[in-house]
Amino acid sequence: MRDLLIYIVFGWYPYFCLTVFLLGSLLRFDREQYTWRSGSSQLLRRRQLTWGSNLFHVGILVIFFGHFGGLLTPIWVFDAIGISHTFKQWLAISIGGVSGVMCFVGLTLLLHRRLFDARVRVTSSFGDTAILLILYVQLILGLSTIFVSLQHLDGHVMMTFMTWAQGILTLQPGVSSLIGDVHPLFMLHLFLGMTIFLVFPFTRLVHVWSAPIWYVGRRGYQVVRTRGSRGVMSAEWPR
Repeated sequence: MRDLLIYIVFGWYPYFCLTVFLLGSLLRFDREQYTWRSGSSQLLRRRQLTWGSNLFHVGILVIFFGHFGGLLTPIWVFDAIGISHTFKQWLAISIGGVSGVMCFVGLTLLLHRRLFDARVRVTSSFGDTAILLILYVQLILGLSTIFVSLQHLDGHVMMTFMTWAQGILTLQPGVSSLIGDVHPLFMLHLFLGMTIFLVFPFTRLVHVWSAPIWYVGRRGYQVVRTRGSRGVMSAEWPR
């Protein structure tokens, strides 16, 4: 029974999540373009939003590309350039730890703002809050795995995850069995990570596909007008 569960979660579930992730994103962009946004509430509690958003986004980008490169780069590439498994393990722990703490602080600020500011809470949907909570739990699980990783610095477990991830993408049968003996924290971390891909198309995370990289060098302002009892006030915000 346990072997069957491992096969379903780590052998079949990844393909289901990736299929929904890609097709769901495509269908949402095609049919619901007006919902293809992050749903910003930047005019409310702006300073806390700025700190939280910057820390969160920098941290999460480092974590994402670290996982992406670390899991999907063939092992022979690291061997060819002389990076040992132990060094790679320490690299993952150090960079992942720093970026994880940065992301944790930022996400804590964002969650506090969304849950405890009545104005922001009113403008938030269930999905906005739910995805932040899911990311928060996933981040805590990821940081917790650092303490487990410190107990096996030879990099063997990391090699296991690399073999599993690359095996999934290259359609190799039986790779799910590799996950059967790892620590339960890693299993939960992997499961929730795949689930995030599953719910991705139905949340505000879809704005990742439209990351406005060109905004970095852009100059311009957005005019924001607020109508009050004494007339209309105007303000200019960088955009």
